[in-house]
Amino acid sequence: MRFKFLTIFAAALLLAACETPSEESAGTMTAATTATTSTTTAPTTMISGPTPGSQEDLVVNVGDRIFFDYDKSDLAPEARATAEALAAWMSSYPATTIGIEGHADERGTREYNLALGERRASSAHDYLVALGVAPNRLSTISYGKERPAVLGSNEESWAQNRRDVFVVN
Repeated sequence: MRFKFLTIFAAALLLAACETPSEESAGTMTAATTATTSTTTAPTTMISGPTPGSQEDLVVNVGDRIFFDYDKSDLAPEARATAEALAAWMSSYPATTIGIEGHADERGTREYNLALGERRASSAHDYLVALGVAPNRLSTISYGKERPAVLGSNEESWAQNRRDVFVVN
């Protein structure tokens, strides 16, 4: 019984020693360090948030995907709004290039879904070019049904898999 108790205590002590400090305590430690060193040097301002022009910045500020109706490749109004926001975002980062991945749900043959994914990616590509994005900043690829975002054989899953995904290159 004593050995079991000591083993559990030792394991807990080991886990506590290996634990990384939480963000909250790290922020407190940084504030304390800044307070003690502020008499000699000016504190530096840390920028939080995603790196401008990165994939994370795209996801946070624009969104990285648009969705399609069943067996369709034309852009719905919501998809057009996202594409318009993407075009504006790309004008802010002229060196950024985007890959457009076309996807389909699991219904249909592999070949049909690859062609549908290509039509969807091309539709977004063409709309972005019409909005003023240079064609050499865009590339397209179709994954068909090979890379589902959501697993499942129901309408909710299929709706999430009928999409284009924008990827910062």
